[in-house]
Amino acid sequence: MAVRACGLIIYRRLQSAPSSKVTDSIEYLLLQTSYGTHHWTPPKGHVDPGEDDLQTAFRETQEEAGLQADQLTLIEGYKKELQYPVRGKPKTVIYWLAEMKDYNTEIKLSEEHQAFQWLKLDDACKFAEYEDMQATLKEVHQFLCAKE
Repeated sequence: MAVRACGLIIYRRLQSAPSSKVTDSIEYLLLQTSYGTHHWTPPKGHVDPGEDDLQTAFRETQEEAGLQADQLTLIEGYKKELQYPVRGKPKTVIYWLAEMKDYNTEIKLSEEHQAFQWLKLDDACKFAEYEDMQATLKEVHQFLCAKE
């Protein structure tokens, strides 16, 4: 049985001059784990009994980043499922996309993470070492730019 986890890819828009391109004004939230290889990832975690996937994504975001559901806008039309092995066992992670309503909302980390960064696409891809996460961030970025 595959381990199942869910999370949110969270972004915010810089309050920049109207002349700047949309692509330059988007930053993504990545958290650095305080365990293992200290990798960078969006907030995510395992599905608890009785929870649906989206409930898990919001709960984990609240636990790991201190963000409440009402501080985020879920973006319709984007959902990504990743599958990869972890310690020899299959893992499925489902991500939704959410925008911060207030650019300045404070991030409050749990003990599971030791740092966070708001990063533009190129830097976010450098921090996210895993190819599937890099590809997902690029896909999200294209999705957001196409919506403009």
